[in-house]
Amino acid sequence: MEGKKITKVLIANRGEIALRIIRACKELEIQSISIFSTIDASGVWVRKADESYLLEGDPIQVYLDYKNIVAVAKELGADAIHPGYGFLSESPEFAQHCIDNGLIFIGPKPEHIALFGDKMASKVAMKAVGVPVIEGTDEPITNMDDAVKIAKEIGFPVIIKAAFGGGGKGMRIVKKEEDFIPMFEAATKEAERFFGRGDAFIEKYLSNPRHIEVQIVADKYGNVIHLAERDCSIQRKHQKVVEIAPSPRLNNNVRRELLRTSKKAMIKLGYESVGTIEYLVDEDDNFYFIEMNTRVQVEHTITEAISGVDIIYRMIRIAEGQKLPFMQEDIKFRGYAIEFRINAEDPKLGFFPSSGRITSYLSPGGPGVRLDSIGHKDYIVPSNYDSMIGKLIVTGLDWEGVVRKSRRALDEFIIAGIPTNIPLHRQIVRDEDFKEGIFNTTYLDQKLPTFTLDAIHEIEDDQAKYEHIAAIVAALKITNK
Repeated sequence: MEGKKITKVLIANRGEIALRIIRACKELEIQSISIFSTIDASGVWVRKADESYLLEGDPIQVYLDYKNIVAVAKELGADAIHPGYGFLSESPEFAQHCIDNGLIFIGPKPEHIALFGDKMASKVAMKAVGVPVIEGTDEPITNMDDAVKIAKEIGFPVIIKAAFGGGGKGMRIVKKEEDFIPMFEAATKEAERFFGRGDAFIEKYLSNPRHIEVQIVADKYGNVIHLAERDCSIQRKHQKVVEIAPSPRLNNNVRRELLRTSKKAMIKLGYESVGTIEYLVDEDDNFYFIEMNTRVQVEHTITEAISGVDIIYRMIRIAEGQKLPFMQEDIKFRGYAIEFRINAEDPKLGFFPSSGRITSYLSPGGPGVRLDSIGHKDYIVPSNYDSMIGKLIVTGLDWEGVVRKSRRALDEFIIAGIPTNIPLHRQIVRDEDFKEGIFNTTYLDQKLPTFTLDAIHEIEDDQAKYEHIAAIVAALKITNK
Protein backbone atom coordinates (compact mmCIF):
# COMPACT_ATOMS: atom_id res chain seq x y z
CA MET A 1 0.00 0.00 0.00
CA GLU A 2 1.32 3.43 -0.93
CA GLY A 3 1.86 6.04 1.74
CA LYS A 4 1.25 9.76 1.59
CA LYS A 5 1.76 11.56 -1.72
CA ILE A 6 4.46 14.21 -1.38
CA THR A 7 3.43 17.66 -2.60
CA LYS A 8 6.18 19.98 -1.32
CA VAL A 9 9.80 19.17 -0.44
CA LEU A 10 12.18 21.31 1.58
CA ILE A 11 15.77 20.68 0.52
CA ALA A 12 18.02 20.76 3.57
CA ASN A 13 21.17 21.45 1.57
CA ARG A 14 22.88 23.79 -0.86
CA GLY A 15 24.89 23.78 -4.08
CA GLU A 16 24.70 21.32 -6.93
CA ILE A 17 22.89 18.60 -4.96
CA ALA A 18 20.13 21.08 -4.06
CA LEU A 19 19.80 21.92 -7.75
CA ARG A 20 19.74 18.21 -8.63
CA ILE A 21 16.88 17.58 -6.17
CA ILE A 22 14.95 20.61 -7.45
CA ARG A 23 15.09 19.20 -10.97
CA ALA A 24 13.78 15.82 -9.83
CA CYS A 25 10.95 17.53 -7.95
CA LYS A 26 9.95 19.50 -11.03
CA GLU A 27 9.73 16.30 -13.08
CA LEU A 28 7.53 14.79 -10.37
CA GLU A 29 5.40 17.97 -10.25
CA ILE A 30 6.36 18.47 -6.61
CA GLN A 31 6.93 21.96 -5.21
CA SER A 32 10.46 22.62 -3.94
CA ILE A 33 11.77 24.89 -1.20
CA SER A 34 15.43 25.89 -0.98
CA ILE A 35 17.01 27.19 2.19
CA PHE A 36 20.07 29.39 1.96
CA SER A 37 22.60 31.29 4.02
CA THR A 38 23.30 34.98 3.51
CA ILE A 39 26.38 34.25 1.39
CA ASP A 40 24.43 31.77 -0.76
CA ALA A 41 21.73 34.28 -1.74
CA SER A 42 22.90 34.43 -5.38
CA GLY A 43 23.15 30.65 -5.79
CA VAL A 44 21.45 29.28 -8.90
CA TRP A 45 19.62 26.65 -6.84
CA VAL A 46 18.02 29.46 -4.80
CA ARG A 47 16.55 30.95 -7.97
CA LYS A 48 15.47 27.61 -9.45
CA ALA A 49 13.38 26.45 -6.45
CA ASP A 50 9.69 27.28 -6.30
CA GLU A 51 10.25 28.95 -2.93
CA SER A 52 13.40 30.06 -1.10
CA TYR A 53 13.95 30.87 2.54
CA LEU A 54 16.85 32.81 4.06
CA LEU A 55 18.43 31.31 7.18
CA GLU A 56 20.25 34.08 9.01
CA GLY A 57 23.30 33.29 11.11
CA ASP A 58 26.59 31.47 10.72
CA PRO A 59 26.80 30.30 7.07
CA ILE A 60 27.65 26.73 8.06
CA GLN A 61 25.63 26.29 11.23
CA VAL A 62 22.37 27.35 9.56
CA TYR A 63 22.55 24.18 7.45
CA LEU A 64 23.12 22.09 10.59
CA ASP A 65 20.38 23.46 12.84
CA TYR A 66 17.90 20.67 12.19
CA LYS A 67 15.28 21.88 14.65
CA ASN A 68 15.08 25.24 12.91
CA ILE A 69 15.06 23.60 9.47
CA VAL A 70 12.12 21.39 10.46
CA ALA A 71 10.31 24.42 11.90
CA VAL A 72 10.81 26.28 8.60
CA ALA A 73 9.54 23.27 6.63
CA LYS A 74 6.35 23.17 8.70
CA GLU A 75 5.90 26.94 8.48
CA LEU A 76 6.11 26.82 4.67
CA GLY A 77 3.79 23.85 4.33
CA ALA A 78 6.31 21.22 3.26
CA ASP A 79 5.34 17.62 3.83
CA ALA A 80 8.80 16.12 3.20
CA ILE A 81 12.49 16.94 3.58
CA HIS A 82 15.35 15.75 1.36
CA PRO A 83 18.76 15.98 3.08
CA GLY A 84 21.02 15.61 0.00
CA TYR A 85 24.56 14.64 1.02
CA GLY A 86 26.83 16.11 3.67
CA PHE A 87 25.49 18.39 6.41
CA LEU A 88 22.55 16.55 8.07
CA SER A 89 22.19 13.75 5.54
CA GLU A 90 23.47 11.07 7.92
CA SER A 91 22.04 12.41 11.16
CA PRO A 92 19.59 9.95 12.75
CA GLU A 93 18.45 12.72 15.10
CA PHE A 94 17.46 14.86 12.13
CA ALA A 95 15.61 12.00 10.43
CA GLN A 96 13.74 11.15 13.63
CA HIS A 97 12.90 14.81 14.29
CA CYS A 98 11.34 15.03 10.82
CA ILE A 99 9.22 11.96 11.50
CA ASP A 100 8.22 13.16 14.98
CA ASN A 101 6.96 16.38 13.41
CA GLY A 102 4.84 14.66 10.79
CA LEU A 103 7.28 15.16 7.90
CA ILE A 104 8.46 12.48 5.49
CA PHE A 105 12.23 12.05 5.63
CA ILE A 106 13.41 11.16 2.14
CA GLY A 107 16.02 8.61 3.07
CA PRO A 108 16.57 5.48 5.17
CA LYS A 109 15.04 4.73 8.57
CA PRO A 110 16.72 6.56 11.48
CA GLU A 111 17.86 3.26 13.00
CA HIS A 112 19.77 2.36 9.84
CA ILE A 113 21.35 5.81 9.67
CA ALA A 114 22.45 5.36 13.29
CA LEU A 115 23.75 1.84 12.68
CA PHE A 116 25.89 2.73 9.70
CA GLY A 117 27.00 6.02 11.23
CA ASP A 118 28.72 3.92 13.88
CA LYS A 119 31.57 2.25 12.04
CA MET A 120 32.10 -0.30 14.79
CA ALA A 121 28.47 -1.37 15.00
CA SER A 122 28.09 -1.46 11.21
CA LYS A 123 31.16 -3.66 10.87
CA VAL A 124 29.75 -6.12 13.40
CA ALA A 125 26.31 -6.06 11.73
CA MET A 126 27.69 -6.65 8.23
CA LYS A 127 29.93 -9.45 9.44
CA ALA A 128 26.89 -11.09 11.03
CA VAL A 129 25.04 -11.14 7.68
CA GLY A 130 27.96 -12.68 5.81
CA VAL A 131 29.89 -9.69 4.49
CA PRO A 132 33.71 -9.98 4.71
CA VAL A 133 35.37 -7.35 6.92
CA ILE A 134 38.98 -6.33 7.46
CA GLU A 135 40.76 -7.67 10.54
CA GLY A 136 40.62 -5.11 13.32
CA THR A 137 38.85 -3.87 16.43
CA ASP A 138 35.14 -4.37 16.98
CA GLU A 139 34.87 -1.68 19.66
CA PRO A 140 35.92 1.99 19.73
CA ILE A 141 39.25 2.68 21.44
CA THR A 142 40.35 5.76 23.35
CA ASN A 143 42.96 4.27 25.67
CA MET A 144 46.50 4.52 24.30
CA ASP A 145 47.84 1.35 25.98
CA ASP A 146 44.98 -0.72 24.52
CA ALA A 147 45.51 0.86 21.12
CA VAL A 148 49.23 0.03 21.06
CA LYS A 149 48.60 -3.56 22.13
CA ILE A 150 45.93 -4.12 19.47
CA ALA A 151 48.03 -2.55 16.72
CA LYS A 152 50.91 -4.90 17.54
CA GLU A 153 48.57 -7.91 17.50
CA ILE A 154 47.16 -6.96 14.09
CA GLY A 155 50.63 -6.22 12.71
CA PHE A 156 51.84 -3.16 10.83
CA PRO A 157 50.87 -1.43 8.65
CA VAL A 158 47.58 -0.48 10.28
CA ILE A 159 45.04 2.26 9.66
CA ILE A 160 43.43 4.39 12.38
CA LYS A 161 39.92 5.63 11.60
CA ALA A 162 37.50 7.88 13.43
CA ALA A 163 34.68 5.70 14.75
CA PHE A 164 32.02 8.40 14.28
CA GLY A 165 32.97 10.25 11.13
CA GLY A 166 34.25 9.99 7.59
CA GLY A 167 35.66 11.94 4.65
CA GLY A 168 39.22 11.11 5.63
CA LYS A 169 39.06 13.09 8.88
CA GLY A 170 40.54 11.33 11.90
CA MET A 171 42.31 8.85 9.64
CA ARG A 172 46.01 7.92 9.72
CA ILE A 173 48.03 5.15 8.06
CA VAL A 174 50.79 3.87 10.34
CA LYS A 175 53.53 1.81 8.69
CA LYS A 176 55.98 1.56 11.61
CA GLU A 177 55.42 0.82 15.28
CA GLU A 178 57.44 3.82 16.45
CA ASP A 179 55.04 6.18 14.59
CA PHE A 180 51.89 4.75 16.13
CA ILE A 181 51.52 6.81 19.32
CA PRO A 182 51.88 10.30 17.75
CA MET A 183 49.62 9.32 14.84
CA PHE A 184 46.96 7.86 17.13
CA GLU A 185 47.00 11.07 19.18
CA ALA A 186 46.70 13.17 16.02
CA ALA A 187 43.85 11.04 14.62
CA THR A 188 41.79 11.12 17.82
CA LYS A 189 42.28 14.86 18.29
CA GLU A 190 41.16 15.48 14.71
CA ALA A 191 38.13 13.21 15.21
CA GLU A 192 37.22 15.10 18.38
CA ARG A 193 37.45 18.41 16.53
CA PHE A 194 35.33 17.38 13.54
CA PHE A 195 32.87 14.89 15.02
CA GLY A 196 32.73 15.70 18.72
CA ARG A 197 34.11 12.27 19.70
CA GLY A 198 37.69 11.06 19.59
CA ASP A 199 36.88 7.36 19.52
CA ALA A 200 38.81 5.43 16.89
CA PHE A 201 39.23 1.92 15.63
CA ILE A 202 42.23 0.15 14.20
CA GLU A 203 42.34 -2.13 11.16
CA LYS A 204 44.88 -3.93 9.08
CA TYR A 205 45.97 -1.62 6.29
CA LEU A 206 45.68 -3.04 2.79
CA SER A 207 48.42 -1.92 0.41
CA ASN A 208 47.39 -0.79 -3.08
CA PRO A 209 43.68 -1.68 -2.84
CA ARG A 210 40.92 -0.54 -5.14
CA HIS A 211 37.99 1.35 -3.64
CA ILE A 212 34.81 -0.21 -5.01
CA GLU A 213 31.28 0.68 -3.98
CA VAL A 214 27.88 -0.84 -4.72
CA GLN A 215 24.72 1.22 -5.22
CA ILE A 216 21.66 -0.24 -3.52
CA VAL A 217 17.99 0.72 -4.00
CA ALA A 218 15.37 -0.80 -1.68
CA ASP A 219 11.67 -0.16 -1.14
CA LYS A 220 9.56 -0.61 2.00
CA TYR A 221 8.37 -4.08 0.97
CA GLY A 222 11.64 -6.02 1.05
CA ASN A 223 12.48 -5.53 -2.63
CA VAL A 224 16.18 -4.78 -3.06
CA ILE A 225 18.18 -4.30 -6.24
CA HIS A 226 21.75 -3.23 -6.96
CA LEU A 227 22.72 -0.76 -9.67
CA ALA A 228 26.18 -2.24 -10.26
CA GLU A 229 29.43 -0.92 -8.84
CA ARG A 230 31.56 2.20 -9.05
CA ASP A 231 35.33 2.43 -8.90
CA CYS A 232 36.34 5.34 -6.65
CA SER A 233 40.03 4.49 -6.37
CA ILE A 234 41.35 7.77 -7.76
CA GLN A 235 41.56 9.82 -4.56
CA ARG A 236 43.68 12.50 -2.98
CA LYS A 237 44.00 12.48 0.81
CA HIS A 238 41.10 10.01 1.03
CA GLN A 239 38.86 12.36 -0.97
CA LYS A 240 37.43 11.03 -4.23
CA VAL A 241 38.51 12.90 -7.37
CA VAL A 242 37.38 10.68 -10.27
CA GLU A 243 34.71 7.95 -10.17
CA ILE A 244 33.91 5.33 -12.78
CA ALA A 245 30.98 2.98 -13.39
CA PRO A 246 31.43 0.11 -13.78
CA SER A 247 35.00 -0.67 -12.65
CA PRO A 248 37.00 -1.23 -15.86
CA ARG A 249 39.25 -4.01 -14.50
CA LEU A 250 37.21 -5.80 -11.85
CA ASN A 251 37.19 -9.57 -12.27
CA ASN A 252 33.69 -10.68 -13.35
CA ASN A 253 33.52 -13.44 -10.76
CA VAL A 254 34.47 -10.96 -8.03
CA ARG A 255 31.90 -8.50 -9.38
CA ARG A 256 29.08 -11.05 -9.24
CA GLU A 257 29.94 -12.06 -5.68
CA LEU A 258 30.30 -8.44 -4.57
CA LEU A 259 26.88 -7.52 -5.93
CA ARG A 260 25.22 -10.68 -4.63
CA THR A 261 26.69 -10.20 -1.14
CA SER A 262 25.63 -6.54 -1.01
CA LYS A 263 22.07 -7.23 -2.05
CA LYS A 264 21.71 -10.18 0.35
CA ALA A 265 23.00 -8.11 3.27
CA MET A 266 20.50 -5.31 2.68
CA ILE A 267 17.62 -7.78 2.46
CA LYS A 268 18.64 -9.36 5.78
CA LEU A 269 18.97 -5.97 7.48
CA GLY A 270 15.64 -4.68 6.12
CA TYR A 271 17.21 -1.60 4.57
CA GLU A 272 15.02 0.99 2.81
CA SER A 273 15.74 3.83 0.36
CA VAL A 274 19.07 4.22 -1.46
CA GLY A 275 22.48 3.55 0.00
CA THR A 276 26.04 2.75 -0.98
CA ILE A 277 28.15 -0.06 0.44
CA GLU A 278 31.86 0.67 0.19
CA TYR A 279 34.58 -1.97 -0.08
CA LEU A 280 38.31 -2.32 -0.49
CA VAL A 281 39.46 -4.96 -2.99
CA ASP A 282 43.00 -6.18 -2.37
CA GLU A 283 45.62 -7.29 -4.88
CA ASP A 284 44.34 -10.89 -4.65
CA ASP A 285 40.75 -9.81 -5.47
CA ASN A 286 39.47 -10.31 -1.93
CA PHE A 287 36.89 -7.69 -0.97
CA TYR A 288 36.19 -6.25 2.47
CA PHE A 289 33.42 -3.99 3.77
CA ILE A 290 34.62 -0.62 5.07
CA GLU A 291 31.48 1.49 5.48
CA MET A 292 28.02 2.27 4.20
CA ASN A 293 26.68 5.67 3.24
CA THR A 294 22.98 6.00 4.03
CA ARG A 295 22.32 8.81 1.58
CA VAL A 296 22.66 9.73 -2.05
CA GLN A 297 26.31 9.78 -3.11
CA VAL A 298 28.04 12.61 -4.96
CA GLU A 299 28.82 10.09 -7.69
CA HIS A 300 25.27 8.74 -8.10
CA THR A 301 25.30 10.38 -11.53
CA ILE A 302 27.47 7.75 -13.21
CA THR A 303 25.25 4.96 -11.95
CA GLU A 304 22.27 6.78 -13.45
CA ALA A 305 24.17 7.04 -16.71
CA ILE A 306 24.83 3.30 -17.11
CA SER A 307 21.55 2.03 -15.61
CA GLY A 308 18.94 4.52 -16.78
CA VAL A 309 17.56 4.76 -13.21
CA ASP A 310 17.00 8.25 -11.80
CA ILE A 311 18.18 7.73 -8.22
CA ILE A 312 16.79 10.97 -6.72
CA TYR A 313 13.42 10.39 -8.39
CA ARG A 314 13.37 6.85 -7.00
CA MET A 315 14.28 8.04 -3.48
CA ILE A 316 11.23 10.28 -3.46
CA ARG A 317 8.91 7.56 -4.77
CA ILE A 318 10.18 5.08 -2.15
CA ALA A 319 9.61 7.68 0.58
CA GLU A 320 6.01 7.97 -0.63
CA GLY A 321 5.63 4.23 -0.11
CA GLN A 322 5.77 3.12 -3.74
CA LYS A 323 7.08 -0.30 -4.65
CA LEU A 324 10.02 -0.55 -7.01
CA PRO A 325 8.50 -0.72 -10.51
CA PHE A 326 11.29 -3.00 -11.71
CA MET A 327 13.20 -6.05 -10.55
CA GLN A 328 16.91 -6.85 -10.88
CA GLU A 329 16.51 -8.60 -14.22
CA ASP A 330 14.81 -5.50 -15.68
CA ILE A 331 17.91 -3.34 -15.22
CA LYS A 332 20.23 -3.37 -18.24
CA PHE A 333 23.65 -1.78 -17.80
CA ARG A 334 25.21 -0.08 -20.79
CA GLY A 335 28.71 1.23 -21.41
CA TYR A 336 30.91 3.25 -19.05
CA ALA A 337 30.55 6.58 -17.28
CA ILE A 338 33.19 8.74 -15.61
CA GLU A 339 32.56 11.56 -13.15
CA PHE A 340 35.16 14.30 -12.69
CA ARG A 341 34.71 16.38 -9.55
CA ILE A 342 35.29 20.00 -10.47
CA ASN A 343 36.80 21.67 -7.44
CA ALA A 344 37.72 25.30 -6.83
CA GLU A 345 41.30 24.64 -5.76
CA ASP A 346 44.77 25.52 -6.92
CA PRO A 347 46.88 22.59 -8.23
CA LYS A 348 50.01 24.76 -8.01
CA LEU A 349 49.47 25.41 -4.28
CA GLY A 350 48.93 21.85 -3.13
CA PHE A 351 45.26 21.97 -4.19
CA PHE A 352 44.51 24.62 -1.60
CA PRO A 353 40.80 25.63 -1.85
CA SER A 354 40.20 28.81 -3.85
CA SER A 355 37.37 31.31 -3.75
CA GLY A 356 36.35 34.40 -5.66
CA ARG A 357 34.48 35.48 -8.78
CA ILE A 358 34.29 33.34 -11.91
CA THR A 359 35.11 35.79 -14.71
CA SER A 360 34.37 33.48 -17.64
CA TYR A 361 32.67 30.13 -17.90
CA LEU A 362 32.39 27.89 -20.96
CA SER A 363 30.76 24.53 -20.32
CA PRO A 364 31.29 21.42 -22.43
CA GLY A 365 28.49 19.65 -24.27
CA GLY A 366 27.68 17.15 -26.96
CA PRO A 367 26.46 13.53 -26.87
CA GLY A 368 27.23 11.70 -23.65
CA VAL A 369 28.24 14.81 -21.69
CA ARG A 370 26.34 15.89 -18.56
CA LEU A 371 27.26 18.75 -16.25
CA ASP A 372 25.82 19.10 -12.74
CA SER A 373 27.16 22.47 -11.64
CA ILE A 374 26.34 25.67 -9.82
CA GLY A 375 29.09 27.55 -11.64
CA HIS A 376 28.45 30.39 -14.09
CA LYS A 377 30.00 33.68 -15.11
CA ASP A 378 30.12 36.13 -12.19
CA TYR A 379 29.28 33.46 -9.61
CA ILE A 380 31.27 34.14 -6.46
CA VAL A 381 32.61 30.90 -5.00
CA PRO A 382 32.51 31.23 -1.20
CA SER A 383 35.32 30.03 1.03
CA ASN A 384 32.99 28.63 3.69
CA TYR A 385 32.04 25.31 2.09
CA ASP A 386 33.44 22.28 0.32
CA SER A 387 35.47 23.27 -2.75
CA MET A 388 33.38 21.26 -5.23
CA ILE A 389 31.41 23.49 -7.59
CA GLY A 390 30.31 20.88 -10.09
CA LYS A 391 30.61 17.44 -11.63
CA LEU A 392 31.36 16.57 -15.23
CA ILE A 393 29.86 13.22 -16.23
CA VAL A 394 30.91 11.58 -19.50
CA THR A 395 29.31 8.42 -20.91
CA GLY A 396 30.40 6.10 -23.72
CA LEU A 397 29.75 2.60 -25.00
CA ASP A 398 33.29 1.35 -24.33
CA TRP A 399 36.21 2.30 -22.11
CA GLU A 400 38.47 3.64 -24.84
CA GLY A 401 35.64 5.74 -26.24
CA VAL A 402 34.63 7.25 -22.91
CA VAL A 403 38.25 8.24 -22.19
CA ARG A 404 38.55 9.95 -25.58
CA LYS A 405 35.26 11.76 -25.04
CA SER A 406 36.40 12.83 -21.57
CA ARG A 407 39.54 14.40 -23.05
CA ARG A 408 37.44 16.36 -25.50
CA ALA A 409 34.92 17.50 -22.87
CA LEU A 410 37.60 18.55 -20.38
CA ASP A 411 39.43 20.50 -23.09
CA GLU A 412 36.19 22.39 -23.81
CA PHE A 413 35.62 23.25 -20.15
CA ILE A 414 36.88 26.74 -19.31
CA ILE A 415 36.56 28.35 -15.90
CA ALA A 416 38.54 31.57 -15.42
CA GLY A 417 38.94 33.92 -12.50
CA ILE A 418 39.67 31.24 -9.91
CA PRO A 419 41.95 28.20 -10.04
CA THR A 420 40.27 24.81 -10.47
CA ASN A 421 41.42 21.20 -10.74
CA ILE A 422 40.36 20.90 -14.39
CA PRO A 423 44.05 20.87 -15.48
CA LEU A 424 44.62 17.85 -13.21
CA HIS A 425 41.75 15.99 -14.84
CA ARG A 426 43.17 16.80 -18.27
CA GLN A 427 46.42 15.13 -17.28
CA ILE A 428 44.71 12.11 -15.74
CA VAL A 429 42.80 11.27 -18.94
CA ARG A 430 46.05 11.47 -20.93
CA ASP A 431 47.95 9.17 -18.56
CA GLU A 432 48.75 5.75 -20.05
CA ASP A 433 47.83 3.81 -16.90
CA PHE A 434 44.47 5.54 -16.68
CA LYS A 435 43.81 4.86 -20.36
CA GLU A 436 44.47 1.17 -19.63
CA GLY A 437 42.17 1.23 -16.60
CA ILE A 438 45.06 0.51 -14.24
CA PHE A 439 44.69 2.39 -10.95
CA ASN A 440 44.18 1.90 -7.23
CA THR A 441 43.98 4.17 -4.20
CA THR A 442 47.69 5.06 -4.51
CA TYR A 443 47.31 6.24 -8.13
CA LEU A 444 47.43 9.99 -7.47
CA ASP A 445 50.16 9.66 -4.84
CA GLN A 446 52.31 8.05 -7.51
CA LYS A 447 51.23 10.21 -10.45
CA LEU A 448 51.11 13.73 -9.03
CA PRO A 449 54.91 14.06 -8.90
CA THR A 450 55.03 13.10 -12.61
CA PHE A 451 52.32 15.53 -13.70
CA THR A 452 54.02 18.78 -14.72
CA LEU A 453 52.68 22.31 -14.43
CA ASP A 454 53.26 22.95 -18.13
CA ALA A 455 49.73 21.87 -19.00
CA ILE A 456 48.33 24.13 -16.29
CA HIS A 457 50.24 27.14 -17.66
CA GLU A 458 49.02 26.28 -21.15
CA ILE A 459 45.41 26.27 -19.98
CA GLU A 460 45.89 29.59 -18.21
CA ASP A 461 47.22 31.04 -21.47
CA ASP A 462 44.10 29.75 -23.25
CA GLN A 463 41.87 31.34 -20.63
CA ALA A 464 43.70 34.66 -20.94
CA LYS A 465 43.34 34.45 -24.73
CA TYR A 466 39.60 33.81 -24.40
CA GLU A 467 39.16 36.76 -22.04
CA HIS A 468 41.11 39.01 -24.43
CA ILE A 469 38.90 38.00 -27.39
CA ALA A 470 35.75 38.49 -25.28
CA ALA A 471 36.92 42.01 -24.35
CA ILE A 472 37.51 42.87 -28.03
CA VAL A 473 34.05 41.60 -29.01
CA ALA A 474 32.46 43.62 -26.21
CA ALA A 475 34.33 46.76 -27.34
CA LEU A 476 33.21 46.27 -30.95
CA LYS A 477 29.57 45.98 -29.86
CA ILE A 478 29.82 49.27 -27.99
CA THR A 479 31.51 50.98 -30.97
CA ASN A 480 28.85 49.77 -33.41
CA LYS A 481 25.90 51.01 -31.36
